[in-house]
Amino acid sequence: MVDYSSNSMEYFFNFEKIAYLKGKRPEGCILCLIRDGSDLVQDLTVYSGDGFSVSLNLYPYNPGHLIVFPHRHCTDLREFQVDEQLALHRMLSLSLAVLDDQYHPSGYNIGCNMGLNAGASIEHIHYHIIPRYPREIGIAELFAGKRVLVEHPLDSMERLKKAFAQKAQELL
Repeated sequence: MVDYSSNSMEYFFNFEKIAYLKGKRPEGCILCLIRDGSDLVQDLTVYSGDGFSVSLNLYPYNPGHLIVFPHRHCTDLREFQVDEQLALHRMLSLSLAVLDDQYHPSGYNIGCNMGLNAGASIEHIHYHIIPRYPREIGIAELFAGKRVLVEHPLDSMERLKKAFAQKAQELL
């Protein structure tokens, strides 16, 4: 076992992630399977349109943690055509508007991981939108190293499906 106590850097350990990475997965791309409506994967899609889908993250960091992905299988954001770049921007903006209305976060982390070494556990390019709130750290995080989610992802999915349908009519 490695002794990390002598290193001044603090590490965040998420031992469940390795189980996910090494776990039994269906053959093929998970996001393409979601796009195609396969019953081999859990579909948490809350909105689709203009060549992109918005889904709840199966392992959310916070309630409302979304992923936005193109229907076309891409592994690098430089593969996007200009029209896809614009559609992605519209989908990210729509997602932020819905999350503002539904969750009222005080900020966001938005980004993508390209490649396994960059943290991507799914090769198909996708953007994460993570709502952030003041004073997120709670007693469970402090003492047990666990995050407390205050809303079940399936409840989030139903809530956000309705909100995306309404907001898309207003904005798109």
